[in-house]
Amino acid sequence: MASAAEQLASNLNFSAFSKADDLKKRIWFTLGALLVYRLGTYIPIPGINPEAFAQAFERQSQGVLGLFNMFVGGAAERMALFALGIMPYISASIIMQLMTSVVPSLEQLKKDGEQGRKVINQYTRYGTVLLATLQAYGIAVGLEAGAGVVTDPGTFFKVSTVITLVGGTMFLMWLGEQVTARGIGNGISLIIFAGIVAALPSAIAGTLELGRTGSLSTFLIIGVIVLAISLIALIVFVERAQRKLLIQYPKRQVGTKMFQGDSSHLPLKLNTAGVIPAIFGSSLLLLPATLAGFSDTSNLPDWATALLASLGHGQPAYMIFYAVLIAFFAFFYTAIVFNPKDTADNLKRHGGYIPGIRPGERTAEYIDHVLTRITVVGAIYLVFVCLLPEFLIARTGVPFYLGGTSLLIVVSVTLDTVAQVQGHLFAQQYEGLIKKSKLRGGKKRR
Repeated sequence: MASAAEQLASNLNFSAFSKADDLKKRIWFTLGALLVYRLGTYIPIPGINPEAFAQAFERQSQGVLGLFNMFVGGAAERMALFALGIMPYISASIIMQLMTSVVPSLEQLKKDGEQGRKVINQYTRYGTVLLATLQAYGIAVGLEAGAGVVTDPGTFFKVSTVITLVGGTMFLMWLGEQVTARGIGNGISLIIFAGIVAALPSAIAGTLELGRTGSLSTFLIIGVIVLAISLIALIVFVERAQRKLLIQYPKRQVGTKMFQGDSSHLPLKLNTAGVIPAIFGSSLLLLPATLAGFSDTSNLPDWATALLASLGHGQPAYMIFYAVLIAFFAFFYTAIVFNPKDTADNLKRHGGYIPGIRPGERTAEYIDHVLTRITVVGAIYLVFVCLLPEFLIARTGVPFYLGGTSLLIVVSVTLDTVAQVQGHLFAQQYEGLIKKSKLRGGKKRR
């Protein structure tokens, strides 16, 4: 078995793709599903005046709508079938994660294994429908409030808009689940990934055009490229970084034989919260600007006007609040998704312990202490990655399309997808080596 594993590791390369028929089918299925998603972002909902809506959207593009439009692949600025994207499902999933930590019945479902997870997933789908319906109705009302945006306002327009947008979101949720089951990678993450990357070619072309016309210097463009590559390398390094805690298992006796105690590791990710702190922080920070865009700001007092101006992109107050929100949500979300007490109880139940640490409460305190320390580093990393593009845009005027949040999503999804491709190749070659070893064994017996 050891020699087979060594041979597998040496043979795992790109030439294995030619023999991986199942993997190729999964890749083609994934690409086909993403193509369907991209087509849906160009099909407009009925009853909209495209020119009037484009003008109205341009006035709000600097707020939450601009960030939301990036996540849905430009479907919001075209008010397309998939204008809501998959974000209601993401919001419902996060809400369910928070509720499983504070509602005892949901927490028990989480511990019930596969059956409990199915129930929680069903609740998440119901929450998705509710959130999507509320958001779609709000969009319908907002569209009717715009001058000339809706060709025939009224109840029929509201109902048709809600049905269309909610149907688009539910279709994307189903499509993401199909990609996860029959394709490569996490389907929901890949849909967001495709939406962000879709506008990248035009953004690169626009930057190069600015360089050709002399609006941006060649050295500045080269510097941006080097910075982007450096940020990607940093994200790859940190997202793969782990703090491994040694777990020891005692000796055990089976019959008359004594087996030596095993050892393993408890991996703690440096950035346990992932990209959630950046999404939450930017959304909350852009909310005042979005609300101001939908209201009449001429009657606001001077202090409110000055506050709104200070929270604009590139302003010092914006940078400070953004950093504080990212750091806060990094600790908050880590505390939600990782429970040191449950981990310590599971270790104690299976006879595992951390050398030098008493099992039970002391182990939970030690894990919490280590997790807090590495989360400090993770929060600093998130603040740096998210604020550096903002600083670059504010000081140099370079249209750095991939901001910190989008860059984190793109790199993380790419790493996860590549890891799954390698896993499929590894599993297929391993099965091939096992079959070969069985055939050789049968020939020898003959």
